[in-house]
Amino acid sequence: MQIQTRAARLEDAPFVAWVIQEAARSHLPKGVWDLAFPGDEAQRLQVLEILASTDCIHFCHFSRFRVLEVDAEPVAALSAYENAAHGTKSLELAMLETFGKLGWTPKEMVALGERIKAFDTTGYPNADGLWIVEWVATRPTFRGRGLIRRLLDEILQIGRNEGFTRSQIGYMLGNDPAVRAYEKVGFEWVEDHRSVLFEAALGSPGLGRMQTAL
Repeated sequence: MQIQTRAARLEDAPFVAWVIQEAARSHLPKGVWDLAFPGDEAQRLQVLEILASTDCIHFCHFSRFRVLEVDAEPVAALSAYENAAHGTKSLELAMLETFGKLGWTPKEMVALGERIKAFDTTGYPNADGLWIVEWVATRPTFRGRGLIRRLLDEILQIGRNEGFTRSQIGYMLGNDPAVRAYEKVGFEWVEDHRSVLFEAALGSPGLGRMQTAL
């Protein structure tokens, strides 16, 4: 079994689309992308593929990802970014770009905002200046092999090399395997961010936040 890691490329956009959907679902049947784009999964993944390859760079963009391959097959990935450069504001611009490519009307955009409103009720903060790790996922048949540990170690070293002194990662409350994986690379629990509206929409009481020094 040959394992290698690399920066994601444009041709990885379909895999990145799967990663951000899978990571958002965490240990649950649905995540924020299921709320945003309900219905057929194949169509949802096509939308996320467009989002992952916009002109605007953001934390869902393929260029922010590292991919792990087993025998030349992408099986795991994650992204990292700094909020001011590639965070929420950049994602909003990329979403508008995606809507334009899909030919969405303003009414459809407003409806999407209503569908995902509950996701933003936890008060989870992404402060500027942190190296934020996001969208961590592995293909089901390759889980339990320590592959994510390798990606986490690499992405944290990249953050150090870029001059960051602290990193943050979040998780869906109840995803204990994720917590254990993050603890192994030095992350420590900081705070839980809970919301009854979030729980009603997704089935988890909220989001946990962890940080580590770099």
